[in-house]
Amino acid sequence: MPEPVFDLEAVIKRRGFLWRSFDIYGGAAGFYDYGPLGTAMKNNIVRVWRRYFVQREGFAEIETPNIMPEEVFRASGHLDKFNDVMLECSKCHEVFRAEHVINEGYLEITEEINVGSLALEDIGDLITAKGVQCPMCKGEFRPPYEFNLMFSTTIGRNKTGYLQPETAQGIFLNFQSLYSYFRGKMPFGVAQIGKGFRNEVSPRQGVIRLREFNMAEAEVFINPEERHYKGFDKVKDTNFTLLDQHGALHYLTADEAVAEGVIRHQALAYFMALTQGFLIEIGIDEERLRFRQHEKDEMAHYARDCWDAEVLIEINKKESWIECVGIANRSCYDLEQHMKTTGADLRAFERFEEPIEQEVERLKPDLRLLGRTYRNDAPKVREYLGSLSPPFPGRITMELNGGTVEIPKEFYTIEKRVEKVSGRRYIPAVIEPSFGIDRILYAILQHSFHVGKAREGVDSESYTILKLKPEIAPFKAAVFPLFNRAGMSELAKRVYDSLVETEMQVTLDDSGSIGKRYARQDEVGTPYCITVDHQSLEDKTVTIRDRDSTEQVRIRAEKVPEIIHLLVSGGIEFEELRNPESGGSD
Repeated sequence: MPEPVFDLEAVIKRRGFLWRSFDIYGGAAGFYDYGPLGTAMKNNIVRVWRRYFVQREGFAEIETPNIMPEEVFRASGHLDKFNDVMLECSKCHEVFRAEHVINEGYLEITEEINVGSLALEDIGDLITAKGVQCPMCKGEFRPPYEFNLMFSTTIGRNKTGYLQPETAQGIFLNFQSLYSYFRGKMPFGVAQIGKGFRNEVSPRQGVIRLREFNMAEAEVFINPEERHYKGFDKVKDTNFTLLDQHGALHYLTADEAVAEGVIRHQALAYFMALTQGFLIEIGIDEERLRFRQHEKDEMAHYARDCWDAEVLIEINKKESWIECVGIANRSCYDLEQHMKTTGADLRAFERFEEPIEQEVERLKPDLRLLGRTYRNDAPKVREYLGSLSPPFPGRITMELNGGTVEIPKEFYTIEKRVEKVSGRRYIPAVIEPSFGIDRILYAILQHSFHVGKAREGVDSESYTILKLKPEIAPFKAAVFPLFNRAGMSELAKRVYDSLVETEMQVTLDDSGSIGKRYARQDEVGTPYCITVDHQSLEDKTVTIRDRDSTEQVRIRAEKVPEIIHLLVSGGIEFEELRNPESGGSD
């Protein structure tokens, strides 16, 4: 008998997980559609993510537009620094990412090179020295160049806008409202689930590199002077596999990693532990999961430190470590940039236990100039200027009479004096766990995919199973009438309806032999199959089959919703169903 063929891609397409977008028009690289089962599985992943980062952590979830004005991304640095280095063939004009050409087998090198740390001239010299040619036509490469990944668009007639490359900026722009929502208490976290858009020139890795992708991000605002993070004691014994920026591998607990300076902040370690727990719970193989620290020259322009949760998967018949989550210390960068650009006060206030005397800076308004310019509104302007505290923004603006006005610098002076102060204002730092949902989903499919010998009742040389965690599986259960006969079909429909009424994701399948139906459900990851047979008509019991062990237990039909819920939630193990008290049949 020939060896089973690893054919996950065929299952993904045939069973409706992922389809190539615009396929009847020839498709377009970097775009994929989610079919019915893929959509259900993605929603299940997001549901668990919300449980971790919204419900348990007490984060607020918001939703902001996908399109933002140019000024936002000018301030955030994306328009200047969000670039990939590209190589174009002078003969066939195919374009490749320099990182791909250098690190994916086209060069005879033994160590991975961080392209982000090389100047354009250095990359060109490396390509020339190694004599690298275009893999498509063997043509010569032109000098490398930078390509900005932002998708541009037009807002209205002539205002430039961009599709967001991340969901974070909408959170930063709402900091004032969010700080008020949390009643000025720090730290606090804000979550957003949405789309990211990056204009990849030549995506060639399926769902690993998309032009439109699904993200789940949290921005956690903390006091940059505070070295401890609430809740760290709960995760301090979490074991990590860590690859630091110098290439050294560590096997440490979260507590050890922080104490030894491998992970530089408790908050960073906390969210790495939370991320690891989440990924393992939804089906990532712990043995194929690690955290890799970004090298200094590799980090995003906003990051002070960053660790990627990487999963080992197969791409183009080669095993590769792929980033699926980035946990970054964005420091104060984003709020500071938007504060400088807009003049908005994006600071938090730290209250001291006891007031202290210190030299402070205050704005002293020019009352004569204010009165002459603002007349009846002068008291409002004076009061607003007096309420500001250092560090003062470069441009001072305020809301006045339904509009925004800028207060010129000649209208005030900055003076120093000694005062008793009860606290200080500061720009919060941000810890950001950012999840690529598409990559996570694809990695789960790979880690869950098993090929073995055919099971009983299936006429095939191999048998494919998706051993998805029940909570992530598109269907939690499938209901079968053994035969389409009077009584069986009706009882099966009643069992199915009882599950649907509890908002359970289930399917009713009455097509083909029972063996083929089991095979269909095993291939799409359905953990439990419920069969209505001859005995069911006599005593109102049904059989429930476990996907992984193929064991079957007979239970009372009216207990099906309760038992499936317990099995999916982990409230009961399948073996426990043999105990009549659990709902199993005597």
